[in-house]
Amino acid sequence: MTRSARLFILLGVVLALIGGGAYAAVRVAQTRVDEAIPQVDLFGPSDSPEPSASPSPSPSPTPPAGADITGPLNFLIVGIDTREAQKGSPPHGDVVMILHVDKTLSNAYLTSLPRDLLVDIPAFKPSRYGGGRSKLTHAMTFGGRVPGKSGTWNIAQGFQLMAKAVSGYTGIKRFDAGAVITFRGYTKLIDALGGVDLYVDQKVVSLHRRPDGVHRAVCRGCEHGYSGPRMTYHVGTRHMTGWQALDYARQRYTTGGEYTRQRHHRQLMKAMLTKALSGDVLTDPAKFDDIVAALGATLTFDGRGRRPTEFVYALRNIRPANLTLVGLPGGGVFTGGGYQGERLDAVQKSYFTALRADKLAAWVKSHPKLVNTR
Repeated sequence: MTRSARLFILLGVVLALIGGGAYAAVRVAQTRVDEAIPQVDLFGPSDSPEPSASPSPSPSPTPPAGADITGPLNFLIVGIDTREAQKGSPPHGDVVMILHVDKTLSNAYLTSLPRDLLVDIPAFKPSRYGGGRSKLTHAMTFGGRVPGKSGTWNIAQGFQLMAKAVSGYTGIKRFDAGAVITFRGYTKLIDALGGVDLYVDQKVVSLHRRPDGVHRAVCRGCEHGYSGPRMTYHVGTRHMTGWQALDYARQRYTTGGEYTRQRHHRQLMKAMLTKALSGDVLTDPAKFDDIVAALGATLTFDGRGRRPTEFVYALRNIRPANLTLVGLPGGGVFTGGGYQGERLDAVQKSYFTALRADKLAAWVKSHPKLVNTR
């Protein structure tokens, strides 16, 4: 059951933390998990027909909840930096990931979209946004505005507009589920798991944290606005606590920039899945209680009428070995020497075409250099 909780994290996060062997435990505590995870309408009114994940008549005897979910499935996972220390600050969609699960519900593919990806953001009546072309991260802010209430933000509204912008860019007409994850919640969840083991694939020097974990001092005029000693992550396999794992994964002022940051977030997702399926996590009641408590502070989930644990059951065969991480290449867009945002290379079109046709296994084989092996 512990895994059930983890599953959502990774999936938005429901997915990554799944694993079949622990489902018996999940059933025992499924009510606790479903109640712990905030479930709200993140997508709003549907413009498309109901997908295969919608309930269907059940034969007798009644099968486990989620047994009638069929693939392929697509999940939208958005990590937000709400800047809790600054009350009234707008939410930013800093991490945008798409998880595709194939028809067999046994293989999954996780990729990312750059936060600064230039996209067409449609008009959105709830926030009185008129539409335009902007960075993808802004969709969460534009959609989350509450007219007439300065400094008030609606995360679910922001997600709705983010989902519309992502659908427009990728051609994915409908997501089967979605999740919003907070950075602070990430830290709590990883600590509840007992930390994770990550392979540091390049030296990363933190912009935000000192070696002791304390936030670096804000400093006007200093490099990137901070001063003081900086936490450094050296190449090699490292066991990381919650703050270390998130700090490492969120750094983008490093070699490779935004695309390195995306890769590290995907690696963190897989590391969480690996830890979630480890014996000590699955069999320790105390850890289970900590994870359940952390879930409420970590994510908000929308299964379009499905409970989190239904997806846990449906995705019970997903393992780290059949979760493929894909990095789509891209680069900056400049006008008159000024940075405008990011664009993905043309290969992204073939990726999303293969995703919509549920043919990513073949696509991955023909694009091995775009697969993150660690």
